[in-house]
Amino acid sequence: MILNRLSILNYKNVVQANIVCSSKMNCFFGNNGMGKTNLLDAMYFLSFCKSHVHTPDLLIIRRDEDVCVLQGEYDFDGNSESVFCAIRRGQRKQFKRNRKSYDKLSDHIGLLPLVMVSPSDSELIRGGSEDRRRFMDMIISQHDKPYLHALIQYGKALMQRNQLLRNQSQDNALFEVLEMQMEAYGTEIYEKRVRMIREFTPLFDEYYRVICRSSETVGLQYTSRLSTCRLADRLASDRERERIVGHTLSGIHKDDMEMTLDGHLIRQTGSQGQNKTCLIALKLAQFTFLAARGATKPILLLDDIFDKLDAERVEQIIQLVSGEQFGQIFITDTNRKYLDRILSAIGQDYTLYKVDNGEVTPLDKTE
Repeated sequence: MILNRLSILNYKNVVQANIVCSSKMNCFFGNNGMGKTNLLDAMYFLSFCKSHVHTPDLLIIRRDEDVCVLQGEYDFDGNSESVFCAIRRGQRKQFKRNRKSYDKLSDHIGLLPLVMVSPSDSELIRGGSEDRRRFMDMIISQHDKPYLHALIQYGKALMQRNQLLRNQSQDNALFEVLEMQMEAYGTEIYEKRVRMIREFTPLFDEYYRVICRSSETVGLQYTSRLSTCRLADRLASDRERERIVGHTLSGIHKDDMEMTLDGHLIRQTGSQGQNKTCLIALKLAQFTFLAARGATKPILLLDDIFDKLDAERVEQIIQLVSGEQFGQIFITDTNRKYLDRILSAIGQDYTLYKVDNGEVTPLDKTE
């Protein structure tokens, strides 16, 4: 899959941009705060119907404007796909594929596989379990529609159960129905997460070793109450206590995935460089995992990834992403030297843009 052209109107600080893309490498450089990340975030939005940094839709629209519009023209082995998104104040956002509106936004997930590496990914290590669950769910949902359906249905049942708890309901029959649904969907989610972690971990470890050239071993630990009990039984036994707190305390919405370094939690023992290397290895493993399971290679977005890395690790990353196993890449940096080294390493077609206060200017390849 290739993004041939990206059109943006009023997305965050980007007033208007029309970007013609290379099929291999696309580079954006400029100072911090100029809008480079917003360009990548717009591409992410077209894939996932939301911002990578979870910006509310109303805050995405540029200040003092009423509408934001994104449009991407994609190529799938000679077949073209057009994806359109409009966000208007006071209205639901609208997504169209080839000019036809979606009935449900979830139907769009997986069409445009994409992996983004960003400084905000540090929350995967130091943040709460919600970020790590979201990471697992995003990976599986891009290639497994039944998993996404199970997530949505589990969320609906959980919301209804929480409402009953807050209302101090004594309708045990209704509780039982919702708890049976949560167990059925939760078990499916749990089993697929377990399988994903098992298959994903060797890729993660391999990329980490290549980047840092060390014997350190990284891994993933998935923790879930479902590993020791039936969810329906746990929910039934916890009802009285949960009426007091007003929400459900057990279930796959409480699961976690921790990253380890030589058997210890990275968030407790990792240095800045180790943490950054871990996150990059995690995302490159995500790319390889998805590429092996989908009909097309994902697009890879690399946002300011070289900060806090030594020269040797930078060189290893450059060699990795310039390889044939990776397809189309979009990369941002404040420093031209890293971009120039990457462009020299790949020896293939590329585009180069300067970003300044939301304005995107193409540069001649000799500049």
